[in-house]
Amino acid sequence: MDTFAILSSGSSGNSLFVEYKGTKILIDAGFSAKRIEYLLGEIGKSPKELDAIFVTHEHADHSKGLGTMSRKHNLPIYANNGTWQSLVKNCGKIKEENIKVFDTGKFLSFGSMDILPIKIHHDAKEPVGYIIYIGNKKITMLTDTGIVDEKIAYEIKGSDIYYMEANHDLEALKRGPYPYPLKLRVMSNMGHLSNDQSAEVLADALEGKREHVYLGHLSETNNTPELSRLTVDNYLTSLGLDTKKDIVLDVADRHNPSGIVKL
Repeated sequence: MDTFAILSSGSSGNSLFVEYKGTKILIDAGFSAKRIEYLLGEIGKSPKELDAIFVTHEHADHSKGLGTMSRKHNLPIYANNGTWQSLVKNCGKIKEENIKVFDTGKFLSFGSMDILPIKIHHDAKEPVGYIIYIGNKKITMLTDTGIVDEKIAYEIKGSDIYYMEANHDLEALKRGPYPYPLKLRVMSNMGHLSNDQSAEVLADALEGKREHVYLGHLSETNNTPELSRLTVDNYLTSLGLDTKKDIVLDVADRHNPSGIVKL
């Protein structure tokens, strides 16, 4: 069954599953291989069915299980050169034929999917978001970016599914327990999108054609699902978008599969 599913999303780990016409991929593997296998099982999938893992960047909450998953299930890993430079020391030994390098900003065809890795702004070596074209559908996966520039904003428009970062509430972050340098990092142009920033990006991108919007990568310390959803909902509503009819708005679950959409 052609499916988009967020296996789990949050500051402690991230992984997504996409299947279309027999091609099955993961985007990121930010948990142990055992946990990823369990999460796949929760949506009726097996790691043995996977064709590849695509990586956004090297941080552990996106790459923790990469090496083990690749070795255990003989899976190719796709990442750009900058990310591979950082992954090599963390992933352990990967078969040469499973090290796949792509160029950021250039389309690659993989099975039934056309995949565009786009440059984002984060304190990693060469981080990317992904836009996947399948049939007549367009899926945007955009987290771990401190800002959304004009190029990103242009590329993501017209998507049918948005998996969009809403990492923190700005006031909660400012008043919260994080050390000051970490607060500055999260708020910086190379950090993470806040609820308010996410709302503004979505307001520009959405067309009100019943797009599925999933807010993800929430901070466990500086956000809540309710606050994230309310902030985005209120902003979109203030601009005249009917969030009950024009879109499907939800928050990705931190621990379990969510956002399961039949494509």
